[in-house]
Amino acid sequence: MKAEILTIGDEILIGQVTNTNAVWIAQQLNLIGIKVVHMATVSDDANEILKGLENAAKSADMVLITGGLGPTKDDITKKTFAQFFNAELVLDEAILVDVSSFFIKRGREVSQLNKDQALIPKGCRVLRNKSGTAPGMWMQKNNVHFISLPGVPYEMKGIMTDEVLPAIKAEFKLPHIYHKTVLTQGIGESVIAELIEKWEDGLAAKNIKLAYLPQPGLVRLRLSTSGDDEKKIKEDVDDEIEKLIPLIQDYVFGFENYGEEMPTIEKVTSDLLKERKQTLSIAESCTGGYLSSLFTAIAGSSEVFKGGIVPYSNEAKHELLNVDNAIFEKYGAVSKECVIDLAENVRKKFNSDFSISISGVAGPSGGTPDKPVGFVWIAVSSKEKTLAKSFQFGDHRQRNIVMTANAAVSFLRKFVLKN
Repeated sequence: MKAEILTIGDEILIGQVTNTNAVWIAQQLNLIGIKVVHMATVSDDANEILKGLENAAKSADMVLITGGLGPTKDDITKKTFAQFFNAELVLDEAILVDVSSFFIKRGREVSQLNKDQALIPKGCRVLRNKSGTAPGMWMQKNNVHFISLPGVPYEMKGIMTDEVLPAIKAEFKLPHIYHKTVLTQGIGESVIAELIEKWEDGLAAKNIKLAYLPQPGLVRLRLSTSGDDEKKIKEDVDDEIEKLIPLIQDYVFGFENYGEEMPTIEKVTSDLLKERKQTLSIAESCTGGYLSSLFTAIAGSSEVFKGGIVPYSNEAKHELLNVDNAIFEKYGAVSKECVIDLAENVRKKFNSDFSISISGVAGPSGGTPDKPVGFVWIAVSSKEKTLAKSFQFGDHRQRNIVMTANAAVSFLRKFVLKN
């Protein structure tokens, strides 16, 4: 079964609101075996909505619509939905009771606008909304199913979870769709493609599709397949991943199961330290506290993260972490010598098992021929030894900060594993 997601709302088209509804709906449909073939967003205009519904019906068996079901004049989806099906709006007594109860429980009067929420297209399959006043609507035209839902995320999710998904699973025989993603750091997608070319060529024979999903400092490799035998398609994907891992072993840090939160490299590393009952401290210059914030965003991070210092200036590096001024004069702040001093001294200061230090040229200015924008030194340290590596990223400041943080965490993770 193929589906389209049609989102209605000027607020999305002007960039005022992020379309999280479409992402969530697509994920839920994939999990039950429905392939989303298209997503579209149209304005709060009757003609645009009608065109959107007509176009969706050409390529999909099921169309899920969100937005425009509120009580105000700018919410025109219901009237347009009724127009599309050439159906009059009629009062649904059960929905009127729901709407009235919603306001009475909150000590508010039920206005005529509120009562109008109980008007639905004649012949419509009503989807009750336990979290709000706008019911969902399910209608069929030329064998295409149209499901209209509120745009308020928690209301939409409630109706999808309580009504739509159970009904789809009960009424349609659907294949199983399976996705599993390999998470890598420290290698570009084109380099990965060269390393795994022969392996990738063999995927088609098992009806497995590979997608490269790059982001700053990371590449996700998603394997996807579908079929009637859920156990077999999962085994096929897992078997291929077993063949893949040895080809890119040094770069793999984890796996993402579709429908679950993606494990970040800092979460994987934090869990590793927590499991070993080991701690971390950080001294970061060009990343300005970004790396520390990644760790502190993790629930329970206090078990692992002992503290961080952002010695941005040379004076701060000297005064807070005792970096010898002679290092700045001879090697500069962006140097192996500087990050080694920073890493060792911050580890001693916080009495942590491990530490990370960073110093670099984030940009867009400040670069030199020897140390251009994007040039970074990173060090990791334990009581036994300290290692430092240099990296050359790009010329975009924020991207450099993100890539530096990812590289630093990956460097630490490998360092911890070898220790």
